[in-house]
Amino acid sequence: MPYVDLHCHILPGLDDGARSLADAVHFARLLDREDVLDVATTSHIKRAHFPDIDIFELDGRREELQEAIRAEGLKVTLHPGGELAHEDALALHDRELQLIAQGPKHAQWLLLECPFRGLDDEFDAAVERLTALGYGLLLAHPERIYDGDLSRLAPHTEAGALLQVNVSSLLGAHGPDAQRIAARLVQTGRVYCLASDTHPGTREEILPFGADALRRLGVSDVQAFRLTQSNPRFLLREGNPRLALPETEDRTNSTR
Repeated sequence: MPYVDLHCHILPGLDDGARSLADAVHFARLLDREDVLDVATTSHIKRAHFPDIDIFELDGRREELQEAIRAEGLKVTLHPGGELAHEDALALHDRELQLIAQGPKHAQWLLLECPFRGLDDEFDAAVERLTALGYGLLLAHPERIYDGDLSRLAPHTEAGALLQVNVSSLLGAHGPDAQRIAARLVQTGRVYCLASDTHPGTREEILPFGADALRRLGVSDVQAFRLTQSNPRFLLREGNPRLALPETEDRTNSTR
């Protein structure tokens, strides 16, 4: 079964990911070669750092890159998404959130970035708002919170939020503290999936590297398979049912 990467900055010219279409296609060749065939395009939705990103243009940008990938004969399939900062989660209209949501329409979820500076009341409020709107949550790279205090995550994970650890953290790219915390989260069974969080051209630690890192930690082949293939594939295809709205409910006009 191919790998599924739910966190990748492959869309070119938008944030600190791929710089150009050619760079993105070059990286897609690596993904194709290493059997990473389903990739969510999660550009930063973080207006404080990337104010020029237009959520309404993301679909077109993804389709342009997908056409270029297919023209090269590559098997990589791109999926919608976005790495959502908690400040923006409090400000965006639901119709904007839907454009970066992943999973099927009746069970959508969002990739919410854990802020590096630490978790606070504002982050809790973002989780509360997104949950009230019916979205499941995948919390990105909690191991990179600078003070290592993950205690405020407990109520969110108990309510159904899932944790995603970066391959680059397991490989030590973000320092020994992040590597240690990532390893502990994996070994204690708190992580739902790995993702690359790759930035083509600067940080290219892909999922197969993460599978190798898991085995070096003593994780079984079965669990490594779940973390890099079957669990993210389930989220992509089936969504997060614990917090999802019923399929018949319409959120189009929601203003919460």
